[in-house]
Amino acid sequence: MNVQQKVNGVWGSRWVFILAATGSAVGLGNIWKFPYITGENGGGAFVLVYLACIALIGVPIMIAEVMLGRRGRMSPINSMLLLARESNASQWWASVGWFGTLAGIFILSFYSVIAGWALQYMSLSAGGEFNQITGEASGAAFSGLLADVGSLVTWHTVFMVLTLLIVMAGVVKGLGKAISVIMPLLLILLLVMLGYSITEGNFAAGWDFLFAFDASKLEWNSVLVALGHAFFTLSLGMGAIMAYGSYMPEEKVSIGNTVIIIAVLDTLIALIAGLVIFPIVFANPAIEPGAGPGLLFVSLPVAFGNMAGGQLFGFMFFALVALAALSSAISIIEPTVAWLVESRMASRIKATLGLGFAIWFVGLGTVFSFNHWADYTLFGKTFFDSLDYLTANVMLPLGGLLIAIFVGWFMNAGAIVEELGPIDQGGYKYWLRILRYVSPVLLAIVFVMSLVG
Repeated sequence: MNVQQKVNGVWGSRWVFILAATGSAVGLGNIWKFPYITGENGGGAFVLVYLACIALIGVPIMIAEVMLGRRGRMSPINSMLLLARESNASQWWASVGWFGTLAGIFILSFYSVIAGWALQYMSLSAGGEFNQITGEASGAAFSGLLADVGSLVTWHTVFMVLTLLIVMAGVVKGLGKAISVIMPLLLILLLVMLGYSITEGNFAAGWDFLFAFDASKLEWNSVLVALGHAFFTLSLGMGAIMAYGSYMPEEKVSIGNTVIIIAVLDTLIALIAGLVIFPIVFANPAIEPGAGPGLLFVSLPVAFGNMAGGQLFGFMFFALVALAALSSAISIIEPTVAWLVESRMASRIKATLGLGFAIWFVGLGTVFSFNHWADYTLFGKTFFDSLDYLTANVMLPLGGLLIAIFVGWFMNAGAIVEELGPIDQGGYKYWLRILRYVSPVLLAIVFVMSLVG
């Protein structure tokens, strides 16, 4: 058992890793973005393009990132440094780990604030605040939340505390046990909400919005959207999957088959989320389908507030959103905590608390972006918008691109074969060719188009 395993521990089994990686991948994007972009870009036609993009970007790079983690058995920063030395490559490849770690810190700082909205709306739903609410009143309530610094800071703090409590307990007693509870509960809530959507919502309209095959809506921009989301949905490029891969048991299992299971679960959860949300939205003709915060925190409260059983199921829905956010948050902070424990000899508790406070403090910038600092912008972007743009459009795609190049062109071939586990020669060559020639080109397109778009 090496240093990383002694310090942090190992997942109890392959299935704990699958649940953890799926939890990392399943987040707000699955709930407020993917279903909408599917419906707006040709439904079933877009799903086919998206699955092709998952096969050409998501799965190959996720296999590479998990393999890097299991080979290095340390935090992403130290794993990349070790593997660069092993492959006689430049130590500058450690920047891949730094890029991902720093991106994770920035992302969690604003992700926690947004997740706090879900906690607030859980409370409001439980109290019946949305009963018979109108669209105008719902919009005003959300605007009031964004203007209320005290509420934003309170729920941001609550969410960060929940995240830190789990991470402080360690890989086995913290992350492993939490994921073993969070993911089954999330799936149960999702299925219960699907049953509610079928019985109380306009399920036929929701199904048509998501799956009606309309190739006329499938444009070049739709392909770019699918490419981008295929990469971002699996939590790639931020070190979370690499760190989780470093905790895999020693037993030789097929990383490729494991990653395919994770990709399938992530996609299924996103599609089921769409079948939960849009039938409920279409049950109220006054509500237009949308994406992002407007869908979750303006449209859906109106829908739940005017449906039978809406108070209970509204609470359950926002609990689902909060759980999805929490499963992602613990994976985002873990790589940096692991590095602090390894390289700064800090205890896990001290490392988690210190890092958590720093992230919480940076998150105040996002809080103020919606009120006190709303008029202060850089190149037309608020503090929150700037962090979101920097991480999503620059740091993550660049990190994924560098991972593909390092593994495809620089990493020791013997180490790759040794770590991938059971794999046939044809499958290995297919994966390596995609990682060398296809994934980097597609990621470069995503990178460039996101910058100029």
